[in-house]
Amino acid sequence: MSAGKKKKSKSAVALNYVQDRDAAPKVTAKGEGLVAERIIALAKENDIPIKEDPDLVQVLSQVDLNREIPPTVYHVVAELLAFVYKLNHKYQNQP
Repeated sequence: MSAGKKKKSKSAVALNYVQDRDAAPKVTAKGEGLVAERIIALAKENDIPIKEDPDLVQVLSQVDLNREIPPTVYHVVAELLAFVYKLNHKYQNQP
């Protein structure tokens, strides 16, 4: 890295969605720097899938904690959740 260039701080947002309870996914954790690194580490420790999408993180980081995501990102998050559910189903059915 050359002098004068600053490394961009990591950002992370965690979502939670319970299909029969929630109208939409909620932001349950968010942060930058060390907080983001901790969110990512906890996700890895608990085998929670991680999706790297800086644009989505930027939008979701504006949402208050324990609030539903905005309708503008429903489609993107729905695709992500469908992928996660498919992965979970695949691993649950393995011997």
